[in-house]
Amino acid sequence: MKPREIGTLDAKTHFSNLLDEVELGQRFYITRHGKKVAELSPVRSEKKRPKFGCGKGLITYIAPDFDAPLDDFKEYMP
Repeated sequence: MKPREIGTLDAKTHFSNLLDEVELGQRFYITRHGKKVAELSPVRSEKKRPKFGCGKGLITYIAPDFDAPLDDFKEYMP
């Protein structure tokens, strides 16, 4: 959505309604005497960190030689 401009008095008077529109994705430039002084926009979603143990049970098999050296690196091994 294209940001809309709104004066400071209207922003103050209709702040609750503006927040409802911001929740839907609308952005606003708040102006004073025709100059943009602030931007009212939705908060960018923060990436949530996975909780410890949330992957439990996803790995069902690990090969017995999982940590064995790869054949490509045998010449570098003592």
